[in-house]
Amino acid sequence: MRVNAIQGTDTNTAVEQNRAVNSIENFSSYLQTTASLEEIFTEASERYNVPKDLIKAIAKTESDFNPNATSGSGAQGLMQLMPATARELGVEDAYDPYQNVMGGTKYISQLLNKYNGDVKLALAAYNAGSGNVAKYGGIPPFKETQNYVVKVTNYMNGGVQVPEAYYSTSGANGTTGANNSTGTVAAASVEEAEDNYFKDTLNQLFSYDDYLRFIDLYTKVQQEQKEKEKEEEEKQPGISDSYYSYQEIKYNPAVLGIINSNN
Repeated sequence: MRVNAIQGTDTNTAVEQNRAVNSIENFSSYLQTTASLEEIFTEASERYNVPKDLIKAIAKTESDFNPNATSGSGAQGLMQLMPATARELGVEDAYDPYQNVMGGTKYISQLLNKYNGDVKLALAAYNAGSGNVAKYGGIPPFKETQNYVVKVTNYMNGGVQVPEAYYSTSGANGTTGANNSTGTVAAASVEEAEDNYFKDTLNQLFSYDDYLRFIDLYTKVQQEQKEKEKEEEEKQPGISDSYYSYQEIKYNPAVLGIINSNN
């Protein structure tokens, strides 16, 4: 299945949507009123021209529409954005449903553009990163990623029921659009967002002190292994050259013939 993430009813609309995907944004300033979750998905779909059923299917799969969800790796909110990725996309509060959905939709829109509208490849990259999609020439052979693509696709094709939830969104003022200069964050490319995703994940799993301890431990293990091998070599009994000469004479056919003839 393919969709066109940047496709409008006319040239001007397409230009505006393309500008939205690559613009500098601060999603916290977009909306001051209360909005339903369905309305948030509708606005995100229209702004980035991504099928609303696809956005809802991702949110259903990622968090089951729980705006407070946090994964073991630190992904946050409805669309499960990593903190670094969220910041690069212009999301100040990943637990704000409006900001999270807008940021996640922008990201999947970038991926759809990257893969020429191929939904499955875009979903695989959303889950496992574009690096793995490139490495394996398609959907990576990871069970989690393969199941993810199937699950999201099934939800998208079968329709997703969104909870009747309403959220109050916060912001510094009532202006909307990419021209608001308060607290703006530069939009990231797909590659930059993914680099930050993995860096953020590693930082959460391992600190710099952990890295130094690992290097120290690894060095000690290597040194102990070398010392053990050296000790084993020293324990081996010394065997002189005369011993090997004796063995060669003892089993030499000519010598054996002389011995047998004397007997």
